[in-house]
Amino acid sequence: MVLDAFGKVVSLADSRGEFVSSAQIDALAKLVADGSKRLDAVNRISSNASTIVAGAARALFAEQPRLIQPGGNAYTNRRAAACLRDLEIILRYVTYAILAGDSSVLDDRALNGLRETYQLLGTPGSSVAAGIQKLKDISISIVNDPNGITAGDCSAIVAEVGSYFDRAAAAVV
Repeated sequence: MVLDAFGKVVSLADSRGEFVSSAQIDALAKLVADGSKRLDAVNRISSNASTIVAGAARALFAEQPRLIQPGGNAYTNRRAAACLRDLEIILRYVTYAILAGDSSVLDDRALNGLRETYQLLGTPGSSVAAGIQKLKDISISIVNDPNGITAGDCSAIVAEVGSYFDRAAAAVV
């Protein structure tokens, strides 16, 4: 079962037979205060998901053209489509982690066992990680665009967004 930040705090306090601490309440209050920024980030990434995935794939294939050449892991339309599908799934789970303010949904539902799957398929983890880095770069540029979002310092949410992509990239190599 995946818990959000609030559920984790309650579960931890309950398992210890304690009240929720002031520090935990402060951390949750900050999560709520940054809620609009969090929602803006998720909305922007979700609304631009196909553009983000297509841009990441284009950049990856331009950087590593051997992937789409005969014998490459993304050679043939079927394999390229599988690559795009995987990038989209990772992007989707990153948005869930952003929304929850917690990486456990990303870990539990997308990343656990992913490295082993790619190894079994003969997919180079370093190429997948590079594709995830491209997703990160494009997503952060979209999240960082100051037009039409909640005013204020977004550095914390941007760093958090980046950390989820970094976690995903590290899981596949």
